Amino acid sequence: MVLIGMDACTGAHHLARHLQARGFTVKLIAPQFVKPYAKSNKNDANDAETICEAMSRPNMRYVAVKTVEQQDIQAARRIRSELIGQRTAKAHQIRGPGCRVRIGGAPTNGALACGGASVVKRC
Repeated sequence: MVLIGMDACTGAHHLARHLQARGFTVKLIAPQFVKPYAKSNKNDANDAETICEAMSRPNMRYVAVKTVEQQDIQAARRIRSELIGQRTAKAHQIRGPGCRVRIGGAPTNGALACGGASVVKRC
């Protein structure tokens, strides 16, 4: 039995699936659990030593290898979260000049989502 340890990232999940299909045992470790074992600057040799050190710990918590479907769902959620943040930023950007000239009722997130304009009134 060959045990392979890697940092858990998108590429690692893909590689882990391929290695598991070939009969290897793969364990992924979340980067925040590997970092405390780093001794010096980041390079391939130091990363390998750090992961090896982390894997030797008896209480290490491992990450399950994600399926392609799980990674797709995670990507869609991240995209949605980023779009919501961009929409909120745009609403604040539109609302900002209205506050300087004392106009209230600038577009809300709901008005931006449906493409309509909200009622503009003088403060």
